Amino acid sequence: MIVDERIITFINSLETENSEILEAIEREALDSYVPIIRKEMQSFLKVLLTIQKPMRILEVGTAVGFSALLMSENAPAGCRITTIENYEKRIPIARENFRRARKEEQITLIEGDALEVMKTLKGSYDFIFMDAAKGQYIHYFPEVMRLLEPGGTLVSDNVLQDGDIIESRFAVERRNRTIHSRMREYLYELKHNEQLITAILPFGDGAAVSTKKRKEETWQDTQNY
Repeated sequence: MIVDERIITFINSLETENSEILEAIEREALDSYVPIIRKEMQSFLKVLLTIQKPMRILEVGTAVGFSALLMSENAPAGCRITTIENYEKRIPIARENFRRARKEEQITLIEGDALEVMKTLKGSYDFIFMDAAKGQYIHYFPEVMRLLEPGGTLVSDNVLQDGDIIESRFAVERRNRTIHSRMREYLYELKHNEQLITAILPFGDGAAVSTKKRKEETWQDTQNY
C-alpha cells in the first residue's frame, strides 16, 4: 500500500460506474483472480485520454481486454488500438470481450512476446500504455521510444511495487530482486532520458507518465547547456 487505505477507499467511493460491459468484465476478472487496472488508474486514463485525444494507441499487456476497452470508450472517434498479449489462456477471453463490446474493428489484438511483436510494428503511436511483466519494462524501452510519436504520451503502470521500490534490494525477497533492480533502472531511465519528461505518481501501485519531447524541444534543451 503506497497511499493511506482510507484515502483510497474515500476516493473510490466517489467513483461513478463504467459502461455496462466494462462493469461485467471487471466483475468476471475479479471473480477469476485476473488482475486489471485499479480504479485510480481507470479514472486517470479517462482524464488523460480526454485531454490528449490520441488517434493511435498501443497497449503492452492485454490480459482480458478490460483496459483496452476502457481506452476505446474514452478515446476520440476513429482511434485505433493495438494491444499485445502473450498468455495463451487470456487471449481467447480478450477476443470474446472485444466481440461482446462490438469493438473488434477498433481494437487489434496481436498474440506473442511483446518485445518481438513491437520490433515488427511500423509507424508511430501517440499514446502507449505499459501494463505487462514489470521486469521486462526496461527491455521494452528502446522499442517503446522508437514507436512513441514526438509529443506522445507513455503511461507505465505498477511501477512502485507496493512500496518495495524504495527498499534496499537486500530487504526485498530474493525471488523479487531481479524485478526490483530492473524497475529501478527503468524509472531512472524515464527520469533521465533526454527525450522524455516524466512524472512518477504514487497512486494505485504507482504510475509513471512520460511525454516524448518534440525535436525543437530537444534542440532547445541542448542550447541551455
